[in-house]
Amino acid sequence: MDDAKLNEIVESVVRQLIAAGAVSAPAAPAAVSPFPQQNVGQANQPALSPASVPAASIPPTSELQPLTSISLPPASTSSLTIDLPDPATPDQRYKARVKNPKDADALKELIASTTARIGVGRAGPRYNTASLLLFQGDHAITQDALYRDIDQRLLDEFGLFTVQTNVTDGKEQFLLRPDLGRQLSGDAKRALNEKCAKNVNIQLVVGDGLSAAAIEANLRQIFPVIKQGIQSAGLTFGTPFSVKYCRVGVMNDIGEALQPDVVILLIGERPGLGRAESMSAYLGYKPKYGDTDADRDVVCNIFENGGTNPLEAGAFVVQIAQKMRQHQASGVKLKLATK
Repeated sequence: MDDAKLNEIVESVVRQLIAAGAVSAPAAPAAVSPFPQQNVGQANQPALSPASVPAASIPPTSELQPLTSISLPPASTSSLTIDLPDPATPDQRYKARVKNPKDADALKELIASTTARIGVGRAGPRYNTASLLLFQGDHAITQDALYRDIDQRLLDEFGLFTVQTNVTDGKEQFLLRPDLGRQLSGDAKRALNEKCAKNVNIQLVVGDGLSAAAIEANLRQIFPVIKQGIQSAGLTFGTPFSVKYCRVGVMNDIGEALQPDVVILLIGERPGLGRAESMSAYLGYKPKYGDTDADRDVVCNIFENGGTNPLEAGAFVVQIAQKMRQHQASGVKLKLATK
């Protein structure tokens, strides 16, 4: 195809776009050349311009057909329509997305046997859309759990006052400086001295940890079980409170400040993708400065529908606390004492 014919086609398309309102007419159309006109071996030939195309070869505007394949988005949209199902529903979350599996029934059983993300399929070298949306949604759950605080209404429901660790610059500092989350602030120590009973048998503490959602999901079930279990055993139950920006090691400061026999710390665990409600209960006998995880016991993965049920976990925590008082030990020392 020669240059003249090519320019003729381009000019025709431009005129159709202008007629359809998809583009605006240029200020000086005769000076615009949509393609470089100089070819190899024709360096000395003058470049063609729209003005050089015979007028008879360009149909008048009245004969042009409107373009129906070009549509521009409206300036604003009044409603949002999503044409994909919710990827977080159980039927979509565990749906086998491998195309033409050799054994479809075996694949479904394999997917049902694990929480790992398997059988998700792919689009070329990438995840397919449904798998990507589920991943992004689950990641958002993780971020929400990490960055928000425990609902104050829940703390008020159980009469929990709040103290804070040495984290003074928000969640980012809390995540980057776990050492600060293991130390009560000066104001916190003064508040405990003023408001809490000392030398009790059991001191219950609620910490946000790495998931406020975990406390919100489990506290209503586990708190009454622990309190009633302790009181039914004839043990004294200290003044419960909550700790903001809390790490497990804060138990040492609490033990030093209040001198209880056993400290029970309910704390949100590090969330996984789509799993933010998992809570742990850490226990220590007479915790003090210098104690490590070897001096503590833990009941972990406390949550309904898949983890340790919070009601059962509460009863188990009470049993461990009683055993600690009986043997005057916790952690590795308790295990050695009960062999």
